[in-house]
Amino acid sequence: MVQWRDSKVSRNGIDLAVRTWSPDKSPTVVLVHGYPDASHVWEKVAERLSRDFKVVAYDVRGAGNSSTPKNRAAYKLSQLRGDLHAVMDAVCPDEKVHLVGHDWGSVQTWESVTEPNAEHRIASYTTLSGPCLDHVGQWMNARLREQKIGAVLNQLAHSWYIGAFQLPVLAPALWKVGLAKVWPQVLRRTENLYSEASVTQLQDGTHGIELYRANMLPCLLKPRERYTKVPVQLIVAREDNYVRPAMLEDLPQWTEQLWRRELDCGHWGPLLQHPDVTANWIREFIHHIEGAPAAGPLQRSKVTTSHPTGPDSGKRVIITGAGSGIGRETALAFARRGALVVCTDINSEAAAATARTITAEGGEALSRKCDVSNTRSMEALATWVEKELGAPDIVVNNAGIGLSGSLLDTSVKDWQQVLGVNLWGVIHGSRLFARQMIDQGRAGHIVNIASAAAFMPSRMLPAYATSKSAVLMFSECLRAEMDEHNIGVSAICPGIINTPITRNTRFVGVDDDEQSRRQKNAEKLYQRRAFTPDRVAQAIVEAVEKNRAVVPVSPEALGMQWLGRFTPSLARNLAQVEFTP
Repeated sequence: MVQWRDSKVSRNGIDLAVRTWSPDKSPTVVLVHGYPDASHVWEKVAERLSRDFKVVAYDVRGAGNSSTPKNRAAYKLSQLRGDLHAVMDAVCPDEKVHLVGHDWGSVQTWESVTEPNAEHRIASYTTLSGPCLDHVGQWMNARLREQKIGAVLNQLAHSWYIGAFQLPVLAPALWKVGLAKVWPQVLRRTENLYSEASVTQLQDGTHGIELYRANMLPCLLKPRERYTKVPVQLIVAREDNYVRPAMLEDLPQWTEQLWRRELDCGHWGPLLQHPDVTANWIREFIHHIEGAPAAGPLQRSKVTTSHPTGPDSGKRVIITGAGSGIGRETALAFARRGALVVCTDINSEAAAATARTITAEGGEALSRKCDVSNTRSMEALATWVEKELGAPDIVVNNAGIGLSGSLLDTSVKDWQQVLGVNLWGVIHGSRLFARQMIDQGRAGHIVNIASAAAFMPSRMLPAYATSKSAVLMFSECLRAEMDEHNIGVSAICPGIINTPITRNTRFVGVDDDEQSRRQKNAEKLYQRRAFTPDRVAQAIVEAVEKNRAVVPVSPEALGMQWLGRFTPSLARNLAQVEFTP
């Protein structure tokens, strides 16, 4: 572990406790903490950043080992801005610094970032869970003009504590009568985070209330127009119970350059739960601002006016077998909802054609050739996705093949092919991308395409039904495992759907002429059924939205599920019927 060096910076009678990691390195990163914290909240992130940069964190006035002002006016944003500049001048007088703020550390540093000519002193700014108060006031006024009162009320409900902090006695009294001692337990219960108690927690909690009293009402009631030319990286905690993501949606109008990245965690999650991810994102951003080419995920996180909008805007979706049928329609459905879709297929031209259709409609799509049955091919896909896009939000393991014929007519090679695509393709896609989701703090969703054949046995589908039954059970097991990581898993069982798989299904144990005849008859049957793949795609979208476990799509799929569950003997008798198209 990299050790730090303690020092003090004095300004107008206030001593600021400063902690420095890797003092001989460059450039310099300054970390500013929020409420009710002190600089120690940055230790995990700072230690990781110090491998590449000189890292500085300090206790803001009234917190940690810094001095405590005697009057409320000393907590105004102008004073806090002066403290920041005093620290920057002391630790890095001759070059720009890269600034990072969390919670009130972000709130107060916005004051410096939006000052005229701030770009001459601050090279970049990463903000976490702390908006500019003037931007909040502007946002609230805009929502009221648009008659979106619900959005304002929702944020006010999550900001109840700010009103409580205005009361003269209650809030400080809570800290004094016991809240300081149990604060780690509060974080554990509300955020599922484990943190050590701070020896200065009582003073951090009580004195920091003055930050709210000195600044909130003036900024919210008479917000200023605050722009910045400093490059800004916004890291959004999607589950933040204090700063709701909606309150940050107008930030592009106040910034010249903006990058937006999201973590599926609560308010303190970026610092305490996902320090590796947070440090990596800050590191990538700083390197880019210093002149390095932007890594793929950072490049795609830059906010532009050309990005599609929709309920899945900003999400990344990986779909196997996207060249036709259910996979193609699912790719189109998610793209129309604003997602960036990666279309993969063993047929590279088919995957590219789906991607072209999406882009022609104004969506975002990429295409990659991939053989889901091949371990190396899937690992290469996962590596490329992680490098170019970062962890996906949604994975649809759709690629599949059909096979009909008795057990005795099904060769070992046939079994290997069916299980390789239908089962191992699902396993590969799930294990590789679930790991990325977990490592990068994404509460994603995995969709595995099973079949109505998973519900009932069939003498003519031993290989196919076995593979799909295995997918169904695998999905149920995976769902139980992924629940603690906030990753949903759904198994989709379509039924008789008119897709190209019917034309490509092989019938073993027959000659070429008979095989051709059966394929044509099966295709005609499915066409007459007229249950189209877009309806399955819609079921997939709804399964992700509602986190459904098992979804029989067509009426026959639902019927087969009920037969297999409630009348298994009848299902076994029906399995003996040899149906030949």
